[in-house]
Amino acid sequence: MIHIRRRDLITSALAAAVFGVGVVSTWVSSRAGQPVKKPVPPPKPKLIALDPGHGGADPGALGISGTQEKAVVIAVAHELQKQLLTGGKYRVMLTRAADTLVPLRERVARAEAAKADLFLSIHADSHPDTGVRGASVYTLSEEASDREAEALAARENREVPVAGMKLGSQPESVAKTLVAMAQRGTVNDSRRLAETVVRTFSTGGIRLLPHTHRQAGFAVLTSPDIPAALVELGYLSNPQDEKLLTVKQHQMALARALRASVEAYFAPGTATRKA
Repeated sequence: MIHIRRRDLITSALAAAVFGVGVVSTWVSSRAGQPVKKPVPPPKPKLIALDPGHGGADPGALGISGTQEKAVVIAVAHELQKQLLTGGKYRVMLTRAADTLVPLRERVARAEAAKADLFLSIHADSHPDTGVRGASVYTLSEEASDREAEALAARENREVPVAGMKLGSQPESVAKTLVAMAQRGTVNDSRRLAETVVRTFSTGGIRLLPHTHRQAGFAVLTSPDIPAALVELGYLSNPQDEKLLTVKQHQMALARALRASVEAYFAPGTATRKA
């Protein structure tokens, strides 16, 4: 039982009369002699925006056996969503949850409207050299880190015309966006996110391209407020990668590695821009 001593009430009333303050309302435990503290609410789960590339009339890259990029990436996105939701630490939104075509700027706008804490765009690549294989990670930059990154950004930024009209609009100047991102610390946060993906893919046994973290002007990474990375899961133009990307167990392994990346990014003691 909680008791308030008469002397404590008199002292509180005297303080109110002299200093013009209200009667002290803190109850004192007769056992501990300490103020009863209100429980601290748990932190709000982080919101992760997953962006499966392409969709609808835009199949994305095509495998040598006919595998469509749009089908592979949404399968991995759904598996990653399921893994992230386990445990209640994260909330998840998808920029497209079905086989629909969403303009690039609309994808960014949806994540911004939801106030996402992180943005992962998920893709699979193709290459004229069928021997090229492995995953890679990209962040936004005004100058591409290499010609392949520049060519990939040009392909990914290409909007698909529907009914004679081009969906969406051209992204704002990347240079202008980078200034805003730098002011908010988003550029460094995006690079750190990419580095966690490289590490977790490597430790998870996911084959990687050399110089895995690359940079280019991807339109879908242009939110000044949300740390973002574009992940290419592999090359559909390579027979081994194409086969792996259609296997459920490999899709689950990719999702586990990406979940581990999110965990590493938000790990206690690491610098994050958003609380």
